[in-house]
Amino acid sequence: MIRHIVLWKLRAEDAATRAEQAETVSAKLMALKGVVPEILDITVAPNAAYAGQNWDVALIADFDDLAALERYVVNPHHEEAAVYVRSVASDRVAVDLKL
Repeated sequence: MIRHIVLWKLRAEDAATRAEQAETVSAKLMALKGVVPEILDITVAPNAAYAGQNWDVALIADFDDLAALERYVVNPHHEEAAVYVRSVASDRVAVDLKL
């Protein structure tokens, strides 16, 4: 199994806009559950503490294997969500764990 972990910093200057965008990012990515068949499990949520110090949004998703993760990345539903995420994110960090 592959656990895909991604964190984003959002570029909005004011906290209210950043919080609104974090909710939208979370909703768009969570909407992929049940739509993208490669996703075994997914959790996406905005940061809940230490705003300004922590990253703004986190995603944790599980896939059978690396091939499934690669199919997810190019899935049209994921690509559509990713367009919005890239439009509001300033930084991204990711790690893929083999469990």
